[in-house]
Amino acid sequence: HHRPHRSPPANAVVSLTETGATATLLVEQIRDRHLSLTPLEATLLLLGIYEDTGSLTYVGTTPRDLQAAAWLLAEGHARLDIARDYLNYPMSDIQRELYRQLVDRLETHTIYGHTVIIGQASVPHYVEEISTLAHRMRDLYRPDALFVLVEMVDHVQMVARSTTDAIDVGRIARFMGGGGHARAAAALLKDRSLSDCHAELLRLLKLQVRPAVMVQEIMSRGARTLSPADTVRRAAEMMNRYGHEGFPVVEPESGRIVGVISRREIDKALRHKLDGAAIAQFMTAGEFYVTPTDSVDAVQTLMVEHQIGQVPVVDRPGGKVIGIVTRTDLINLWHKTRHPTDRQLNLADQLRRTLSAPLFRLLQQAGQLAASQGDTLYLVGGFVRDLLLMLEYENDPAAREKTSPRFDLDLVVEGDAIALARQLQARNRGRVVSHQRFGTAKWILENPIPFHANNSGVTLASLDFVTARTEFYEHPSALPEVERSSIRQDLHRRDFTINTLALNLNPDRLGELLDFYGGQNDLRARLIRVLHSLSFVEDPTRMLRAARLIARLDFKLEERTAELLENARDLLERVSGERIFNELVLIFRERSPEKALRVLDQLGILAVIHPGLMMDDWLEARLRQLRGGLADTPWAGISPQPIHYLALMAFFLARDELDTLMQRLNLRADQRKLLRQVYTIRRRDREIAAAEKNSTLYHLLAPTSDEARMVAWIGLDNEAARGKLVHFQTTLRNVEPIINGDYLKEEMGLTPGPLFRTILTRLRDARLDGEVLTLSDERRLVEQILA
Repeated sequence: HHRPHRSPPANAVVSLTETGATATLLVEQIRDRHLSLTPLEATLLLLGIYEDTGSLTYVGTTPRDLQAAAWLLAEGHARLDIARDYLNYPMSDIQRELYRQLVDRLETHTIYGHTVIIGQASVPHYVEEISTLAHRMRDLYRPDALFVLVEMVDHVQMVARSTTDAIDVGRIARFMGGGGHARAAAALLKDRSLSDCHAELLRLLKLQVRPAVMVQEIMSRGARTLSPADTVRRAAEMMNRYGHEGFPVVEPESGRIVGVISRREIDKALRHKLDGAAIAQFMTAGEFYVTPTDSVDAVQTLMVEHQIGQVPVVDRPGGKVIGIVTRTDLINLWHKTRHPTDRQLNLADQLRRTLSAPLFRLLQQAGQLAASQGDTLYLVGGFVRDLLLMLEYENDPAAREKTSPRFDLDLVVEGDAIALARQLQARNRGRVVSHQRFGTAKWILENPIPFHANNSGVTLASLDFVTARTEFYEHPSALPEVERSSIRQDLHRRDFTINTLALNLNPDRLGELLDFYGGQNDLRARLIRVLHSLSFVEDPTRMLRAARLIARLDFKLEERTAELLENARDLLERVSGERIFNELVLIFRERSPEKALRVLDQLGILAVIHPGLMMDDWLEARLRQLRGGLADTPWAGISPQPIHYLALMAFFLARDELDTLMQRLNLRADQRKLLRQVYTIRRRDREIAAAEKNSTLYHLLAPTSDEARMVAWIGLDNEAARGKLVHFQTTLRNVEPIINGDYLKEEMGLTPGPLFRTILTRLRDARLDGEVLTLSDERRLVEQILA
């Protein structure tokens, strides 16, 4: 690169060639040997080329330097943004004078939470590279946006730079006659004075700058705290229990924040066996906090300056802790900022179109009351999921019908649910039933109101309010312990991401969609995904819920979720029979339960419940007949019940297998009785088919119920037996003799006793078989029996 000015050492190998930069020679050797570079290594070499060649502008720059730089960008993925930060160009005397003017006349404006600086200057001649001065000012002051206005000869030149998507300098420049993109722009303004351009810029900034994101938009409410005197052991237990990486440390008496303790510090203390020591010795001490109306930039500053991952939120400076902001909150915010497709939706209009006017007004009132007591009300879960699906299927009536929102509203209060329900009751009457321990309240309306806007006939008689809570499982398949929490944690305890969506009902954010866990993405991808890897371990009944949603929505299991389900499948054996049967009941009440049962069979879940349960084409046809094929049968008036579906599923089980199933599901006595009767009819179907006399058929079927005979008729393949079931149901089941017990006693003078049963049974058999037709015939038969 440079010719030597002295002789090299005797053992040195010298390579002389004409390039503008020494780094070019290294790059060529790396390229020729097919070596790879990291982006950082490529960026360092690119800086060497730029420094030696004046960013490829010096006279000594050669085509090889440009080719080397191009290779570093294409193959090494060198970072130009990083390179730019390290390049330093000296200012000319003219530029230095202009820079001094700009700094002297610098203005700082706070616009919707953003810091914007404006530099102004006037020079009698043309000055090049104003953008270089703008970069220097941006690097020195680090504002959210910078505007440089320089008046020269016959025009004003504007250079603009932005570091946030909330300030689109390209858009502002276009309004002023220039152009550019969101982060860098410029304009040449003729026939306008510097003061006019300045005034126009301020006007546009107030119109075009988007308000900064405030802490209250991303914070989690209801933060838990520790005391300085709490032990390391206690802090570790809290972190494990709640899954948090840190906690604010607060003085119990004053409520003043005195520090923050993180898992990193607790782990270090535990490694040194200091589990009994007070956390005050290890916490990051200081009064770190933000308020709900602070910009998230304030959070970022505290995190960076003090190396903390959680920042407490207080109701006012020096006030009580009401929430917390974590690194995860900031990452989620940055992700949304950089991915416009994940923008926050507002479904207020869709909610208004879906619900009846009285119900929508009631929810509005509830949101207003919640806000008045400092709480937030959310509509969460399946209703919100179906509302979004209705929007997606707007042009597909069949799909819209399939995903029509259910008739229940899941209302969660970040605050006091019972107090809110009582306020609503005080203004609208009705009555409230509450459970203080669980923070739940049912408000029973004075008069039911329509649910849907389309006059579907469905009415709502009550509204259930639940305080936002979190759950803890002491062991797999145990019932959860519940504690009050934030909406984020409340949603995290739910089964699948598509059920974690929530709508804000407070008046200032009515209809705003919350999506902490990617529910919208999974709705678009038609996936059922758990929120964490222990979801099925904590609650194995979620496997049955997954099958139900797969069938109802025509979704599929996300790949990792399918693996987790398979690994945890046997844990269903630990779940109580009542809980499993309750989930099966929900499946049986679906529009097409056989679809969900088919999924359960494919996933191996039916076999875990009982080895004899399976879903095949035979059962699918019978279930469809139970639901829609009884109109022309003697059982047309019987509505299908969940136990009927289970009876068909268990139709071919042996008696001991049936007993095992009934015990496993802990069925009630009446449910067991039905299943046993169906089993008896199936086992005796040949006797039933062969019964020649009506009385014989009667004695076989009379001990069974109408429902048992219906299920058996659906399940049997023996057409002769099925015909006898219909004959019994339509002709025989209500046949009784004219003579009854009172007649025997009062008209024939007989004394009640065991003989009465014998006489009445014989009379009924005779009438069934056509041996007696009249009262006289029956009297003669009685006299024959008595003789």
